[in-house]
This record gives sequence, structure tokens and C-alpha cells, in this order.
Amino acid sequence: MADCAALRARVQELAEREWDIPIIEARVRKLAAEGLPRKQLDRVKILADRGQVLDRVQRRAEEYNLIGRNCAKSTALAVMEEFGLGTMEIVKALSPFPGFGGTGWMCGGVTGGLIALGLFLGSEDMLDYEAVARTIAAARRFMVRFEEQVGSVLCPGIQEDVVFGRYMDPAASPENMDAFARAKGFEKCGLLPGIGARLAAELVIESME
Repeated sequence: MADCAALRARVQELAEREWDIPIIEARVRKLAAEGLPRKQLDRVKILADRGQVLDRVQRRAEEYNLIGRNCAKSTALAVMEEFGLGTMEIVKALSPFPGFGGTGWMCGGVTGGLIALGLFLGSEDMLDYEAVARTIAAARRFMVRFEEQVGSVLCPGIQEDVVFGRYMDPAASPENMDAFARAKGFEKCGLLPGIGARLAAELVIESME
């Protein structure tokens, strides 16, 4: 069951955090210019440094949400960067996914996390049914954990119960988006990319055990 009081405290911490914006922007610009670096994953080191990896992925997803103003892209990018997955073209393709196309449905912390899991566990072979089954099993675990931790996978419930006390629907109009920004929505909503990226990274690491 979601600990809403603890989540709200985390939201407030994000609202009050002093962000090192030049450093974050420089990292984002480098990824845009050079692409995601390829990595030879060291399973033993990743398992040994599990806590540090999860903390780093969570922090970067929060930072990318502030800079990129897109919860789905931020979630996926943090995991992709950590494990050397995919390309920036995939991040671009996630542009319409916050609130599932701005409709107020699936949280971008969920969709971005699922994309990252698909990149790590899936297969380019359409006939690789074992990879499909493996990915779906991980996705189901991810969905359960996200809902248990946050209380919902849908934007209106999350915003009302955890982030703002009401649904702000930022995509509905320029006025709503302006109100969302004034309420520090991009800082506060970093909670969800942080959680989504951490849970996805956790499942990636579990698959290595």
C-alpha cells in the first residue's frame, strides 16, 4: 500500500531542491550530440553496486524531468543511459507519452519504465516468443510494484493523492500548463520518473541475479 505521507514529503523535497541546472543541461546536450554510450555491462560490479546504481538512476530521472519536462522520456533515458540501451531516437519517440498523449491516463513514469524494460529484456526477432514472455513477466511485476508504491498508475489519481491535491491537467490548455509550471510541477512530478526508473532498473538487475 502506498505511503502517501512519505511520497508527499518526497514531493516537497523535490520542490525545494537546489538543482545544478548547468551540469544537468550539459549532460543532456552531450547525449543529444553524441548519443547514448555503448556499455559492456559488468554483472558482478552492478550487483555489488546495486544501491548506488538505483540511487543514480532515480536521481537522473528526476533531473531529466526538470530539464526535459517530459516524464516518459526522463524515465526511459535514465535507465537507458545507465545500462547503455537503445538510441536517442527512442527517447524522441516517447515525446507524446506524458499522461499517455496528454489524456490523463497512464503516467509517463510507467510508460518510460516499460520501454526501458523492453529494450533490455526484449528481442529484435519478432519470432522470439521467449523474449516476449520474459518481457511481459517483468512488465507485470513492474506495474504491480509501481501501483503498490504510488497508489495508482494514472495521472489524475497520482496528482490528486500525492503531488498537488488536485488534478492540474497541464496538457489541457496553455493556462493549465502555466499553472502547472508555477506550482513547480516539473520539479514535483519528478517523483514519478524517479520511481519508475528505479523500479525498471531494479528489475534489470534482478534479471542478472
